[in-house]
Amino acid sequence: MQSCVIVQRIVALDMEGVVTPEIWIAVAERTGLSELKLTTRDEPDYQKLMNYRIKVLSENGIGLTLIREVIASLRPLEGARNFLEHLRQRYQVVILSDTFEQFAGHLMKELSYPHLLCHNLTIEMDSVVEFVPRIDDAKKKAVQSYQGLGYHVTAIGDSYNDLGMLQQADAGCLFRAATGLPEKYPMLGCLDAYHDLGNWIDAAVNA
Repeated sequence: MQSCVIVQRIVALDMEGVVTPEIWIAVAERTGLSELKLTTRDEPDYQKLMNYRIKVLSENGIGLTLIREVIASLRPLEGARNFLEHLRQRYQVVILSDTFEQFAGHLMKELSYPHLLCHNLTIEMDSVVEFVPRIDDAKKKAVQSYQGLGYHVTAIGDSYNDLGMLQQADAGCLFRAATGLPEKYPMLGCLDAYHDLGNWIDAAVNA
């Protein structure tokens, strides 16, 4: 009698730019500090980007309280809540993000608390003083770990800091990608609508 192997599936999504707005751009708009509009779409080196952001915050007296006030005014991207709810009914879903535990609470509540893996910040007297990655290339290593447990991983991201997980995943796709990425990585494909992304995920996990 021939045995049947059931392959379990995990869908891994980036957070900012895929299901939520970019937090740092919102902070830039509130404070008028255009320097904070720089994101991973502009600077691929995340450690360098965070060191720069922390320097700007320090020089301008911007603390965690104000950042959280800005975050509290944000809502998921239009259609993201329904997309994620529908996705979670069919697959195991994880948000793999380079955001921080100190930032994520409000938006996770808005999205009905999906499973989130992210980083942490060192905070002293309301000031953001340091960012140390939980682990280097955390998104890619999370995907590798799921694969090591026997999961098929489908990954979706929008920017340079997502490339490791997208290329490691069994199926990877760019969503509303940073300018130039689709041309540099045509093997990943690129979509702009949740309906199309949902169809692509179904096709990828059933391939």
